[in-house]
Amino acid sequence: MLEHVLNTASDELERELTAMLNDFEQQLFRLADHARSPALQAEHMLSLRTLQLNRSDLVPRFMMGLEANLAALGRTAPQPAQAGPETPTPRFQNLTLVDDTEMDEETLLRDVAVRQESRASLTLHLLGQRFGVIAGAPAFDAERIPLGPQSLCRIMRDAAQSLQLPLEPRLLLYRIFDRRVMAHYSQLLDMLNVSIAADGILPSLTYVPIRLRPSDVTVAQTAADEARPGERRERRHSHRSGRRLPTEPRTHTAWLGEEEPGEAGVDEGAAFELLQQLLTGRRELLGKLRPDTATATRQQLDTGDVIDALGGLQHAPAAKPGLKTLLDVKQTLLAQVRQQRGRGANFSREDNDSFELLSMLFGHIEREVRKDAPAASLLKSLQVPLLRVALQDRAFFIRPQHPARQLLNAVAESGARWLDKDDIDPQMLGPLQQAVNHVVENFDGDTSVFEASNQELQTQLHALARKAEMTERRHVEAARGKEKLEIAKHKAADTISSIVGEQRLPKFVRALLNQAWADVLTLTLLRQGEDSDEWLRQMEMTRAIVATCGRTGVSSDPALAQHVEAALGQVGYHTEEAGAIARRLTSAIEDDEDDPASRTELTMRLKARTRLGEDAVEKKKPHLAPRNAEEQARYDQLRVMPYGTWIEFTINQQGDVVRRRLSWYSPITDNALFVNQRGQRVGEQSLDSIARMLARGQARIVVAEHARLVDRAWQGTLNALRSFAGKHDDKHDDKQGNGKQGNGKHDADQAPTEATS
Repeated sequence: MLEHVLNTASDELERELTAMLNDFEQQLFRLADHARSPALQAEHMLSLRTLQLNRSDLVPRFMMGLEANLAALGRTAPQPAQAGPETPTPRFQNLTLVDDTEMDEETLLRDVAVRQESRASLTLHLLGQRFGVIAGAPAFDAERIPLGPQSLCRIMRDAAQSLQLPLEPRLLLYRIFDRRVMAHYSQLLDMLNVSIAADGILPSLTYVPIRLRPSDVTVAQTAADEARPGERRERRHSHRSGRRLPTEPRTHTAWLGEEEPGEAGVDEGAAFELLQQLLTGRRELLGKLRPDTATATRQQLDTGDVIDALGGLQHAPAAKPGLKTLLDVKQTLLAQVRQQRGRGANFSREDNDSFELLSMLFGHIEREVRKDAPAASLLKSLQVPLLRVALQDRAFFIRPQHPARQLLNAVAESGARWLDKDDIDPQMLGPLQQAVNHVVENFDGDTSVFEASNQELQTQLHALARKAEMTERRHVEAARGKEKLEIAKHKAADTISSIVGEQRLPKFVRALLNQAWADVLTLTLLRQGEDSDEWLRQMEMTRAIVATCGRTGVSSDPALAQHVEAALGQVGYHTEEAGAIARRLTSAIEDDEDDPASRTELTMRLKARTRLGEDAVEKKKPHLAPRNAEEQARYDQLRVMPYGTWIEFTINQQGDVVRRRLSWYSPITDNALFVNQRGQRVGEQSLDSIARMLARGQARIVVAEHARLVDRAWQGTLNALRSFAGKHDDKHDDKQGNGKQGNGKHDADQAPTEATS
């Protein structure tokens, strides 16, 4: 049966792996051909020659790993032997940092596996059930399935070592593996399920959806709808009119400049025809407003002539300073034609539409780009090359993943208004300038120039994103450490309260237990854990302290006092203070029998001392009024929000916003960690305060559909065309599922447009 599975998978994977290697080889050749320096070209050519020598080893190595995974089905890995007393203590000089190469490969392949697991979760679940039957074991989860995404990515990483390539080409290979091989992974899983079922393994197993109780996300969304009756009516109106509104928009979690997953294919001809209809409505309305314009028939310029004339403007440095807008470019071209031919001429309808669309798109982009940012001048340089692309390739307006559009987005986002002055890495400006210069100097009708520039830029952006992710990870680990400390402090306080119970103890002893001894229990939990012998021993010592202080006439135990003093020394108490506290905790003395002077002195020392894990400058949280319905809905929404979600905060009365990444939050302490675009920590807030800001419109959750600056600008362009054509009655002012929040210039049409539906 496993051989049948292996044959089925091998036939599909071998074909896709061969095609992957062909694409990889072509990609390396293209990078070498468009390299901007001889050294970089030599590196790409060396990688290409190494690939050609060793590419025949990859597919057999991959199949051997696949067969080994299936052959090991059901075998349990041997458990590591328990460390005995003779095990040597690790030395600090043996500690090493994780290799950057391993970190990069692991991060990229983990992202590929996680993405495939989310896309094919149901099919993987069925396959895991069947593999469990074959192995005579419980159902396999996605990580343990021999043909699961994580297993295939591990096999790919091992097989790629046979190519003997450096890190950067290997990362490029993994991305092509994701795009070429894993793109058909769901179909492979369906074939495997059918094959195993045909062999008699759970042939009737299927998935029947049943009605479950609402999840936290659904409850949060329902509560948010109840808090916003106007938006709820809009959703009902949209459902009746046939316009589809996503009830749970996907939040934006990518870093600056990272590409979004590809969109489904669309009919580019029909979509562009729709855009032409919208432009026609705009022209008709403008014609009614200006009925006296001249209508003399003029010669129509050929598209090729227009593109050639634009090429002359693109490579003429003297003409660039005067061409500030696309309208200037248009007027300059018409003036040149009039001068050359002796009479005026007009553009064709399609060319004129491209001018109008791109001009409107740039207008919306410039509204969201800082005028003093380097991106402003780079966008001016890209105007003419992008216009030439739009004239010869209508897909520029329709396809979000068009290379020219991706390059435009990366440049525009580097100067976006929602970026703080510390958000932009100076190392990013150089690659942006090089990419734009490469396009301006080399583009002459071949869109592969845009593709090469964008690919090189994306490589740099991915490197910066990995750097930001590693920086963010350090801050998240620190925040998790603080959470563990808070949990340990609560556990220590609950332990003391449960042991004391209803027993009558002197007030001073209770204060010492709840402060000094609680720090000892907290440190023990952090270091040893709740199941350790040391924790059980400290609990016994706590019972002994309570028993000693709760009964009069009981003599102090020297061994107990010595243990308490040693434990207090471990949490930072001085010898004198630790001895005084230990004597008081191990003797039955009432408050009125104690020396007031020594007790007052010890109390003052404890108040002046910073406790374990306590921030000396931390302020107490103010007492706030209970949350209303909308604030509670936002709070519930935040508690199920995925890590990495971007939130825009309004920072002044002018409506300026800054975008921050919700890297991590604790449902226990209610604290949320925020970082900027470089992964640097910018502060912590409580989920409660963020929920109140969301409800008041001072913050807005960024959704993936409208996260990219160019996509938002394109939605603004379409909305403007609809308003001219009289088709703006569909209430396109939904604020992306966020009710009345957000800034108008950042909010886009919630419904999918006709051009992309």
